[in-house]
Amino acid sequence: MEIFNENLSETWPKRYGTEAPASSHPLDRFLTHRSVRKYSGKPIEPELRELLFAAAQSAATSSNLSAWSAVVVDDPDQREKLAKLVGNQSQVREAAIFLAFLADHAKLSASAKSHGESPAGLEAVEMLLVSAIDAALAAERLVCAAESIGIGSCYIGSLRNDPAGVAEVLQLPHGTFGLFGLCLGYPDPSAPPSVKPRMQQVEVFHQDVYPDGWDPSDYNRRMSEFYLEEGMKGDVTWTMRSGKRVTLPGLNGRDTLLAALQKQGFALL
Repeated sequence: MEIFNENLSETWPKRYGTEAPASSHPLDRFLTHRSVRKYSGKPIEPELRELLFAAAQSAATSSNLSAWSAVVVDDPDQREKLAKLVGNQSQVREAAIFLAFLADHAKLSASAKSHGESPAGLEAVEMLLVSAIDAALAAERLVCAAESIGIGSCYIGSLRNDPAGVAEVLQLPHGTFGLFGLCLGYPDPSAPPSVKPRMQQVEVFHQDVYPDGWDPSDYNRRMSEFYLEEGMKGDVTWTMRSGKRVTLPGLNGRDTLLAALQKQGFALL
């Protein structure tokens, strides 16, 4: 079975553990997403790359500020350096395209100064949020476009594990910061990735107000089954894994991001 081509009756039970509400729908393809970490080696042609990047730039953006940018890393030596910085992840080396998405205040700062304005507003936390949100919107629109034609993706959050190292490799100027990476490539058909379960909709989409309490037993059970299918320890539940992930050691050094951001020119007032 080719990934991204399943219908709702196949993907819905994997997401929610329940029977699908319908057997087929135009929205089926939006439930087929999964992280793809093994690629076939088939290149993405320049013309198609241009269209994918155009899809990213077609995403919504706050006040049309273009407060993000991306470095497209094709050079194998650069890829190798970045792969080592993000935990030696092979998909960074092997993807047809690798992008480092940036918070980019450099252009906005230069624009303000060219008209005699002070860019002090860029020091506000709000502007970092604008950059991060807009970069994520652009990346996800690119991913949706890519998946519609059979190209897989994998986000690399560990680009933030070593901000100084990433800034050095990418030669990032003052006013820019590496937010996350994105791998793109045609999936290796011999290693199809699985659809990962999600919480039930009532646990995520709250009606009018945030509810009191939450019973994690259903999601723990379904994720434990998924862990076993993936060759992981099924007796370690989602709450156990996630609880450990949000401890300070679980942040893998990202608890020092404030200093790294400030070094790159983000004062965060």
